[in-house]
Parts: sequence; C-alpha cells; structure tokens
Amino acid sequence: MSVIPDGIRDDFPALAQEINGHPLVYFDNAATTQKPHAVLDAIQNYYEHDNANVHRGIHELSNRATAAYEGARDRVAQFINAPAREDIIFTRGTTEAINLVAATWGTANLGAGDVILLTELEHHSNLVPWQLLAQRTGAKLRFIPVTGDEGTLDLSDFDGQLEGVKLVSLTHISNALGTINPVAEICAQAKVVGVVTLVDAAQSAGHMPLDVQALGCDFLALSGHKLCGPTGVGALFARRELQEAMPPYQGGGEMISKVEFHKSEFNVPPHKFEAGTPNVAGAAGLHAALDYLDAIGLDAIHAHDTELAHYAKERLNEFEGVRIFGPTEERGSLVSFIFENVHALDLATLADQQGVAIRIGHHCTQPLHEKLGVPATARASFYFYNTRSEVDRFIEVLQKVIKLLK
Repeated sequence: MSVIPDGIRDDFPALAQEINGHPLVYFDNAATTQKPHAVLDAIQNYYEHDNANVHRGIHELSNRATAAYEGARDRVAQFINAPAREDIIFTRGTTEAINLVAATWGTANLGAGDVILLTELEHHSNLVPWQLLAQRTGAKLRFIPVTGDEGTLDLSDFDGQLEGVKLVSLTHISNALGTINPVAEICAQAKVVGVVTLVDAAQSAGHMPLDVQALGCDFLALSGHKLCGPTGVGALFARRELQEAMPPYQGGGEMISKVEFHKSEFNVPPHKFEAGTPNVAGAAGLHAALDYLDAIGLDAIHAHDTELAHYAKERLNEFEGVRIFGPTEERGSLVSFIFENVHALDLATLADQQGVAIRIGHHCTQPLHEKLGVPATARASFYFYNTRSEVDRFIEVLQKVIKLLK
C-alpha cells in the first residue's frame, strides 16, 4: 500500500480548527471535501491578477483568463483520460451535468416507450432528471435492484433488463452505501446492444484513478468540490459524436456563432453547451486540485481511503445493536450505520458537540432508504487527510453518545 505523505493535513487550514472546544474530526467528505492551500491560492491568484472575461478578448487579462479556463479543460481531459479536450463540458457539478444530458441528448433521442435503466442506489441527482424527462417524453424508468443491506447490484438478469433500453445511467460509487459498481462491465454489455451509458462519478473522481476509455462510457459526470476543488464547478465528459447531435442546453453568449433577430447558429462543441460567463476562478481552482491529487497519487489515495473505511467498519462492529450498511468486501471511502433505539439525528448532534462531523439522513437516496426499511442512516466518509487516530476518536465519541442516549 502506498503511503500518504506525512504532514499532508497541514495543507488544509480548515482541519486545524476546534469545534465546540474539541479538535475537528471531519468525516463528511462524501458531502464535500476540504480545500488545500494550493487550491485556495489558485483562486485568489486568479482574482488578484488575471480576472477578466474569457474568449474574444484582445487585452492581456482576457488572454490570461482564457488560458486558465481552457487549460483547466485540458487538465480535466488528462485526469480522466478523455480522447480529446473537446470531450469536456464545464458545468456547475455532477447534478447539472446529468441534467444537461437529460435535457439535450435525452430530449433528442428518447420517446414514448423507450426505457431508461437506473439502479436502486442512485442519488436523487441521477434519478429526478430522468423522472422529469420521462414525464415529458413518455419514456419509462427501470431499476437494477440491490441485494439487502450490502447494497450490491443484482445483475443476474442484466441482459434481460437491457431489453428496450436506450440509456443506462448509474453511479460508480454509492454515496449512501459505498458500493463500487462494475461500471466497465455494465458499459461493455450495454455497448454490445447499442445502449448509451452515463456514469455518475461524483464519489469516485478524486478517490481512485478514472479512465473513461477503459470504462467505455459515453458520458461521465464529476464535481470539483468532491475532490478538493471549489464548489460550483464540475465537468461532463461526452463523446464528441454524441455532442455533435445534441441540441444546446441553454441560450446566451459563448454558445453561438451567429445571431439574427429570428434565428441563431450555434458554436461548436463543447462551447455550444457553455452559455454565459463561465466560472473561470472555479476552473482555475479545479486545475490546482487535480494537480494536487496527482502529486499524491490516485492509487495511494484509493488504498488509504479503502483501508480507513474498513477499519471504521471493524471498529463499529464492536458495538452491540449496530446495523452497518454496504459491501462486506470492497467498498468506497464511507460507512453508513444505525444503532438500535438511537435516532441518527441525536447521534450526529451529540457527536458534533464533541467535534466530530458526520452526516445523517437519507443522503439524497430516499427510495433506497425506503427499500432498506430505514428513514435515515448515519454516515462517516473519509479522505486521504483523515487518519486511523481520528477513527479511534470517532469510536470513542460514539461510545459516550450511545451511553448517554441509552
């Protein structure tokens, strides 16, 4: 196993603070990650020295801003091994990226009776856009089931489930259970029968190496803030031939090549899908975040995160009356759980008073929680700057909280 460099936590100013008189233990990384000085400095440097609108500018500041923005596009393409920089569309994050595909490719290609195949693990961001599209077009939703508390997909009849399907859209790693789905195999099977595929990589990007060519997907969505980057910026990988046939997502500046009073001609992809002034500072911060992660190494990060999640699961199993969700073997960097006769809200509230930040609720997977028969779970989620000693502190706090609540 690769080793995370010593002193890495010093790069993250937010981690040095105390909460309610206790050192912060930040275990809410599946919701958003903390930001290193390198990212904060990149954003500040952009606003202090290069702030201008991009493209078409003649002056030096505009040229610098354009270079920063388009350089970030190159960097994202490299990070996920996209075939070309033009395959990358900047968005506000994974949610907007999926909505973009639904509104453009989906509207143009789906009709009454066509099937959209999802899984029961999906975040609302990979469910609600398809519900809205189905309501507009008459398409139908179908779901790959999960198997009990482990949350692994039942793919025993996947070939049969593909009948009538036009799109498969699924999460790479479940944000609620930590399930790592076999997306490459699913995409390969879908491709054989001409089905388009979308991968929600919100929880995998920045946690493990990503290669869209190896995965074989047609679309892939990711968020900057989940991988040490800023909020409000993300990216959509979309195969160029699909982009060419997709209608625009929004209208305005940048996405046009010619405008007349009664009609317009549109820019070439990916600019056709990036209407208005973009988040240049966010793109600069995202570029810095990807550089930072690659300097550590995605294999090292994945090994560290996985080890920490398994250690936390082992320590949680020391409690009586605990119910732990997610795979018993390989899992992503999180563990969700509940305690018998203890409300998750009380648990998280009292943990926060001891400086431990975890998340409770249905984690934007309400249908999944309904299937599991629980209204909410507590979730501890980890990143490379977290430590085993923090897990021990987390367990110590839980012991105090459980004793108090019972």
